[in-house]
Amino acid sequence: MNRYEGRRVLITGGGSGIGRATVHRILAEGGLVHTVDVSDEGLAATAARAAEDGHGARLTTATLDISDENAVRDGVAAAVRALGGLDVLVNAAGILRSEHTHKTTLDLWNTVIAVNLTGTFLMIREALPTLLAGERPVVVNFSSTSASFAHPYMSAYAASKGGIQSMTHALAAEYSKQGLRFVSVAPGSIESGMTTGNGPGLPEDTDWSLFTKLAPAIGQGFAGPQAVAGVVAMLGSEDGAFITGTEIRIDGGTHA
Repeated sequence: MNRYEGRRVLITGGGSGIGRATVHRILAEGGLVHTVDVSDEGLAATAARAAEDGHGARLTTATLDISDENAVRDGVAAAVRALGGLDVLVNAAGILRSEHTHKTTLDLWNTVIAVNLTGTFLMIREALPTLLAGERPVVVNFSSTSASFAHPYMSAYAASKGGIQSMTHALAAEYSKQGLRFVSVAPGSIESGMTTGNGPGLPEDTDWSLFTKLAPAIGQGFAGPQAVAGVVAMLGSEDGAFITGTEIRIDGGTHA
């Protein structure tokens, strides 16, 4: 499929996980992609894979901290120059931190909110003028199953993702008559940098009985990030043309 031929796409968090999988999926469908991340090493690996796949000429990358207002202003402007415009913004960048809420410091809380919620807002705000001039423009935001279902020890993360979900609805209504769609995806039970290795860094005394939903209802364990990338690609294409102001849960039925 070449659903993205001629489409200009900016993707945050493209240095790892679902963001990286989304970069490769949209490149495979013919898109022109600019991706940003805080990790130079991650971006280099993404670019190397794109070159191996024969898509390197349609990918540009840049280091960007989406929680930094001035950096976002400059970074979005640079992305627009690299792409020659903008049709799709995918806000995949995010962090997950876990702690007992009574032990959660204000610094931890503010860091999660700054990256996940404020960072998403800043990217949208700076991209809006160019998106409104784009072709069939779309913004795909990343919420989480934690926005609607209990994920213990993750109150800051849940708040940030709930905020993204609510903001998506408000933006969809505000810009509907201008032809700009806003949708969010809510991944869960997905293998990524957030869920593997140290993952969310759950407390040593975690009470696992509090996690009533852990396993997907279908398949064998967690799915790979490509499961989300495929849905994101659909939403940003004409196949998603009648979808706006909502979220799509992608969790294999974990929370069915």
